[in-house]
Amino acid sequence: MPARGHLIFDADDTLWENNRIFEEVIADFIEWLAHPELDAVGVRRVLDDVARANVAAHGYGTKIFIRSLEDGYRSLAPREVRPADLDAISELVRRLTWEELEIIDGVPETLATLAARHDLLLLTKGDDAEQRRKLAVSGLASHFRAAVVVREKDADAYASVVADHGLDPAATWMIGNSPKSDILPALEAGLRAVFVPHEHTWRLEHAELPATVPGGRLLTLTRFRELLDHF
Repeated sequence: MPARGHLIFDADDTLWENNRIFEEVIADFIEWLAHPELDAVGVRRVLDDVARANVAAHGYGTKIFIRSLEDGYRSLAPREVRPADLDAISELVRRLTWEELEIIDGVPETLATLAARHDLLLLTKGDDAEQRRKLAVSGLASHFRAAVVVREKDADAYASVVADHGLDPAATWMIGNSPKSDILPALEAGLRAVFVPHEHTWRLEHAELPATVPGGRLLTLTRFRELLDHF
């Protein structure tokens, strides 16, 4: 790439652990629910349907996740919903305060090196205040020229970032773990993309990636620190 290019980074599950914590809460919820008829797979299917509907209507973030758990419980409850049940759910999600973050291995030192070589931006989706608070807690904010929070990461969102921040699409790479939100829409918007898989990527973010992209516009790595071998 050019001597100095533009690197746009996803946040959740690219820079720090995120969905794994949600998955742990869901597992605890399923165990607590102990549904008399549905197994864990059946309960999860209901929860995913509820989450999909709430995301479409209300967006992303911890508040929406908690709402989805409560709505899911109302659909699944084997008895009339009681205030004590909702209190129990509140206990299950207590860990989702994001007062501390688990930074993914290699991220701080890799960002520090890349920031000296290139122009770094952050692009994440969800609740604006929540995502900016996570960035502040992470201690990584100083590496980025700008942090952008959007409701949905689609091709229009990427095109807006390019226009608003004066980026050259041919020298701009989107780096993230989500095929659906980080890779496919960035490619659609004419950018280049780096896919860094994460074993706990949210199932609603899964999508099929093309085997090849003309012009070498898609790069797949195994670890975050491998970015230093290419940029």
